[in-house]
Amino acid sequence: MRSFDFAPLYRSSVGFDQIANMMDRVLSNEGSQNSYPPYNIEKTAEDAYRISIAVAGFSAEDLGIEVKQNALVVTARKADETEEKTYLHRGIATRAFERRFHLADHVRVTGASHADGMLHIDLEREIPEALKPRRIEIASGAQIEKDVVEAKAVN
Repeated sequence: MRSFDFAPLYRSSVGFDQIANMMDRVLSNEGSQNSYPPYNIEKTAEDAYRISIAVAGFSAEDLGIEVKQNALVVTARKADETEEKTYLHRGIATRAFERRFHLADHVRVTGASHADGMLHIDLEREIPEALKPRRIEIASGAQIEKDVVEAKAVN
């Protein structure tokens, strides 16, 4: 496996540290991708998304969802069962897990639901007014002269 050093990128750029961090994270997790539990990410509208995670065997009380520093963390811990069960075949995995999703700037979790063995997490991107594109009117020469205030001497 190849190791990349992103130090030159940090020295010669300003404000692109998130891109370098993301590339660092992707390259470091390349060989250790966990596939449990399976999940889907779908785009439901222009600025809305939904993460659906298959959580068969877990109740809503066993699941936890937390957002901290642009990271969505979904955890599951099965409560200890008091009665011993004897399985002839055990194909439904109910092992504890922690799944992390990196959220882009201005993406917030709007809700979550648990139904039919699926955990659905709804996300929405809310771009602040200051970051939205603005249309700038171009003034003609006549308007510029009309708006200029003449300076008068104070003394």
